[in-house]
Amino acid sequence: MEAVAKLKNHPTSPRKMRLVADLVRGMDVDKALGVLKFTRKHASRPLEKLVLSAVANWEAKNPGENLDDHQLYVKTIFVDGGRMLKRLRPAPYGRAHRIRKRSNHVTIVIESRTPVAEVEAVAEIQESEI
Repeated sequence: MEAVAKLKNHPTSPRKMRLVADLVRGMDVDKALGVLKFTRKHASRPLEKLVLSAVANWEAKNPGENLDDHQLYVKTIFVDGGRMLKRLRPAPYGRAHRIRKRSNHVTIVIESRTPVAEVEAVAEIQESEI
C-alpha cells in the first residue's frame, strides 16, 4: 500500500530542491528522516516535513496497522518547476534585467516493502502459536 504527499509552490529553485531529493530517493523512511534532519541545505527542512506528512497519510490509509511491522521506503520523489515570479532590476544606461524567482512542486510516494496481507498472515500465525 502506498501513500502520497505533495508540496506545492515552495519558493526554492527546483535545481536546489532536486539536490536534496536525490539524497533520499529509495531510502527507508527512518534513514531518510535522519539524513534530512542533519543535511545543512535549506531545502531539507520542507522535505523532512513532507516525508512525515506522507507517513501520516500512510497511517490514515492503514488504520490499526503497526508502523514498525511495515518497512516503509521512499518509492518515488520528484521535483517539478512551479510558478515563476518575474521582476525587473535596473541595469546601466536605463536598461532593465529580468529576475526570475523560481518555485517548485515536490511529490513523494512512500510504500511498504512488505505487503499488508503478508504482515496480517504473520500476525495470525503468531497469535495461533500463543
